[in-house]
Amino acid sequence: GGWRRIMDLSIIVPAYKEGKHIYQNLHVLKDSLDKLNRKYEIVVVSDGNKDNTYQEAQKLASDKIKVYHYPKNMGKGYALKYGVDRAEGELVTFIDADLALHTREIDIFMKLMDIYQADVVIGSKRHPQSKVNYPLFRRFQSVIYQMVIALLFNLNVKDTQTGLKLFRREVLQKILPRALVKRYAFDLELLVIAHRLGYTNIIEAPVEIKQQFSSTVNLRAAWKALWDTAAIFYRLRFLKYYDRADIHTEVADKEERVLEH
Repeated sequence: GGWRRIMDLSIIVPAYKEGKHIYQNLHVLKDSLDKLNRKYEIVVVSDGNKDNTYQEAQKLASDKIKVYHYPKNMGKGYALKYGVDRAEGELVTFIDADLALHTREIDIFMKLMDIYQADVVIGSKRHPQSKVNYPLFRRFQSVIYQMVIALLFNLNVKDTQTGLKLFRREVLQKILPRALVKRYAFDLELLVIAHRLGYTNIIEAPVEIKQQFSSTVNLRAAWKALWDTAAIFYRLRFLKYYDRADIHTEVADKEERVLEH
């Protein structure tokens, strides 16, 4: 239609104990986003910080950088949901407060989203055009893990673990209230829920990853990721947790009540 959203893109940045770096990092992020020539906003969520994260981020608050804070540390999943509920962009991505977002990739992701009318566009190390420094053993491990995932979840995705993902906002708003994983398999869980809710148009895009992957693998992390993966499978297939219709955030309820009156 003729009416168009004011905002193309919202970047959610959950921040916990980032006081030392957040000012600088937001600066860099803003500079690179300005080059995109798209309407964007950065939504910083200070997740119950006791240090100066909130104050430092607040220094940069503007119409492009919105900074929220609540007193109790609630974890990343909650922080993301909180940010998405306050985001205005049609498309949403999130990054950790300590990472650089590859803005060139974001631009490509947005174009792909448009061309394919996708629900989600995700970065994939295993895309033929990706440039990644990836030792053989890590590659082997990744292939095995993705095979397990293909078997368990019937997801037609070759790499669920690469950082960058771009979602349509309404898709994320449906997914996030159902997501439980705190840490290791969070990326996977979002895709599994999306797929389960019928958002199956998931496009993989090439990425360029500069950093060297170590060839040693942290076995504890690998075990945790597998454990989380098993838990997602159990919730999906046995508990049917993601199908529950009564999952509805209080925030949404409140907002609806306000709108009705």
